[in-house]
Amino acid sequence: MTKTLKKTLPVLLSLLGVALFTFIAAKAGIHPVMEALSKVGVGGFLLLAAFQLLIDIGLGIAWHAAVPILGMKRLMGARLVRDSAGACLPFSQLGGMVIGVRATLAGVDPRTEEGEELHWPEGVAANLVDITTEVLGQIAFVLIALLCLVGHHGAARFFWPLIGGMALLSVGISGFIWTQQRGGAMIRKVAMFLGRHIASEWRNALIGNTDAFQSRLESLWSRPDRISLGAFCHLVCWMGSAAMTWLALQLLGAHVGFFSSVAIEGVVCGIMSAGFLVPGALGVQEAAYVALGMIFGIDAEISLSLSLLRRGRDILIGIPVLLVWQFIEMRRLRHERPASVAKSEPPPAPARMNVIAPAVTALAGNIKKEATSRDGKKSGDNSFAAAPKVL
Repeated sequence: MTKTLKKTLPVLLSLLGVALFTFIAAKAGIHPVMEALSKVGVGGFLLLAAFQLLIDIGLGIAWHAAVPILGMKRLMGARLVRDSAGACLPFSQLGGMVIGVRATLAGVDPRTEEGEELHWPEGVAANLVDITTEVLGQIAFVLIALLCLVGHHGAARFFWPLIGGMALLSVGISGFIWTQQRGGAMIRKVAMFLGRHIASEWRNALIGNTDAFQSRLESLWSRPDRISLGAFCHLVCWMGSAAMTWLALQLLGAHVGFFSSVAIEGVVCGIMSAGFLVPGALGVQEAAYVALGMIFGIDAEISLSLSLLRRGRDILIGIPVLLVWQFIEMRRLRHERPASVAKSEPPPAPARMNVIAPAVTALAGNIKKEATSRDGKKSGDNSFAAAPKVL
């Protein structure tokens, strides 16, 4: 029953998301949405994409602030791959996290800043810490958004559910932090869970090194100043996302204030976090933008256009990122294949055996010639007959 539910639940959630998206698009109308998007133009769309790239760089900096043992370029690339997988591939956010772990180990010879080899325990530990600090920044951002939402007509239907959700999320993240620091058996369960969703050779490397995994987590959490800095940088990036929402609304012709954009983006992020199992948050994101837009007097077609701009921006950035990552993975596999073939080949024979074999062959030939000369009674019989005795 559990296995069947695991297989069918993502499909059902995807179908519900498609149905919800279709309903919202039908209510808003295709032509009004196209007219709103035409106001942005290609230049405005590229401007939003460039803005998103700046935020992605900030996310890499936030990750490096909490996990300084890895290089900043590596973390920026891994963060881009993780977000691109969650936005462009038919996975939930959990699937994007697993791919993000693999991207953290990308390259022919991945190493830490200190020159140590990178393996699955280090990659999983780094991603767990980054996800935790991001959630801490998100909780603060959603609370700021709720403060910006106070006083608006119709905001009560979002206010108390989100307060309750953030309270539960805070309790959950506190337990998650405790588990990472002193989990022991829970850490092994996390490793087993991640191991069921990755390739067999990676699974063995992760599950067989749970002690190293726990040690890496404890060393990262031993620096609370680094963790706090990472959470603060994530909060700054969340505020940057609100600024990008404000810019997109201006381009679409909806003149709202910056704090209203903070309220919209924060509440939307909170709703999307609740629907993290839906692949790509399809339908959930559109419904959240339309519902929040109504509170601030934004037409449904503009809210839907805002969501479509976000998806288009993610695809424009995500597809090239995933293609580059696949190229890096193919190069790594080509490099590892000769090494695995060399290990499977039998070792060469020792030099002594190579010398003895021709000698034995030559001796056998001499004995054969001797036998022939005896039968034929040719000259030199005595000398050849004495040769075997001497040998």
